[in-house]
Amino acid sequence: MDLIPRSNVVHKLEKRSLLIAINCIAALSIFFFGYDQGMMGGVNGAQNYYENTMHFGHPDPETGAPVIDNTLLQGGIVSIYYVGTLVGCLVGGWFGDKYGRIKTIALGAGWAVLGATLQTSAMNHTWMIFARLINGWGTGILNAIVPVWATETAEHKSRGQFVAIEFTLNIFGVVVAYWLEYGCSFYTKGNGSFVWRFPIAFQIVPLLFLFAIVFIFPESPRWLVKVGREEEARYILGRLRGETGEDMGKAEAEFQDIRNIAELERKTATRTSYWSMFTGRGSGKLHTARRVQLVIWLQIMQEWIGIAGVTIYAPTIFRTAGISNTDVQWISGLNTITYMLSTLICVFTLDRIGRRWTLYWGSVVQGISMALAGGLTTAGQSHPLGSAAAKAYSSGAVAMIFLFTATFGATWLTVPWLYPAEIFPLEVRAKGNAWGVVGWSVGNGWLTLLCPVMFKALKENTYYVFAAANVITIPMVWALYPESNQRTLEEMNLVFAADSIWNWDAERNFKILKEQNPELVQAAQRGHSVLDPETGLPVRNSVARNMSLDVNAMNSRHHDDVIDEKQTFKHG
Repeated sequence: MDLIPRSNVVHKLEKRSLLIAINCIAALSIFFFGYDQGMMGGVNGAQNYYENTMHFGHPDPETGAPVIDNTLLQGGIVSIYYVGTLVGCLVGGWFGDKYGRIKTIALGAGWAVLGATLQTSAMNHTWMIFARLINGWGTGILNAIVPVWATETAEHKSRGQFVAIEFTLNIFGVVVAYWLEYGCSFYTKGNGSFVWRFPIAFQIVPLLFLFAIVFIFPESPRWLVKVGREEEARYILGRLRGETGEDMGKAEAEFQDIRNIAELERKTATRTSYWSMFTGRGSGKLHTARRVQLVIWLQIMQEWIGIAGVTIYAPTIFRTAGISNTDVQWISGLNTITYMLSTLICVFTLDRIGRRWTLYWGSVVQGISMALAGGLTTAGQSHPLGSAAAKAYSSGAVAMIFLFTATFGATWLTVPWLYPAEIFPLEVRAKGNAWGVVGWSVGNGWLTLLCPVMFKALKENTYYVFAAANVITIPMVWALYPESNQRTLEEMNLVFAADSIWNWDAERNFKILKEQNPELVQAAQRGHSVLDPETGLPVRNSVARNMSLDVNAMNSRHHDDVIDEKQTFKHG
């Protein structure tokens, strides 16, 4: 394959080894994302940062704990980052659909290096606000494209597992951030600017490595088909799926599915701008507006069930539960370790029980743990500080926070990032995933801005807000979110072809369309062969015609065919 440089790893690796290599690069980007989120928890607690540089607080003279004088400024510095991710994801989605996944990853990494450098050198809150805005732009670009690249190269039967592994690295980033900052807090007794500048600068290392190495990795075969580079796409698919033994014909079946669905999308949708996607204008039976709303609200709810507050404001939460200031930092760090280990549960369950059931059991356990955390904290504060009863209740509240975080890591962490990369049409997949990042940015920015205000005004009652959000997600997912597990990316167009918003109508319509359009689901059909029975070689069919996402249109066509047959028989 002369069209792909010889330095590309696609020539040296194949099948599972190639998928693992791609997954490692995707995980590196996700590691940066996790590190960047977890980092601000420790930075906000550095005295030189909040008192001498940003000027939004002072240390308590007795306990040494940060006392925030300007909660709006503290929350604003954190949340402005999500304005950057919102803008960045829209740029990344457009750039990714136009110029490819690999170039977009490089762009995001380079931009994030610039933002991290500016944050490291910040001398006041205005400087820091603009630096975090720029850094958020780079993160938004990466978040818009990396899940898409990962899902487009993975096989549909293990797609969830591969993305779940990446998010284990995401929380490993949070762990590294917490413990690095914990170690730095002992340097010069935690009073110098090194305590917060070095952890910010540390993220530059993985970003530079990502920028340097991503160019020797293969482009998404689905994007290559979309832009007409079919020879490269077919070669990469062959390396990803294998071409010998039991794997013979697998890549060809998937390749034909991609070609067919790309042709169908071009005939069905006439407009692909962000505004057209949001309003649904010109999308026809692809119903992109419905998909946009689903991914936006799934990401918003991911933040409002409580994880944004726990990740960024963990020290505040533990102080609210009665933990001393000297113990807060290492308990927060221990919480991130259990958080990371819990993500391994999702690796083994996501492709077995599906996306919907993963969200169900997560919401139930998270809602209960948040409600109990609020009740136990209230009970603990009704007893004298330092008493046996107060310590017991506080310990119970902390245990509930640990349970919440572990459950989130096993459920809600991965699905809201995987789902947007699975359900959108190929023609606008990067833009579609960008809409998911918009939802995450809105939910995260909104919540991190309000978190300091809520904890100051509501104190432990804030937990009940998070518990209520978990309850709301259960009927929301049940009624509105179709399952994507064990379905090819091409099949998802059939799932969303129904005019009804309800999940049960989508599933019923999908079964009908799957029977009417067998040429769109070859890769998902067990026992289906695209090999010539005489030669044993792949059959390269032309793009299938007469495909439709309209059940009634197919029925009408079948009716017309029957009439034509009768007339032919009559006149014959």
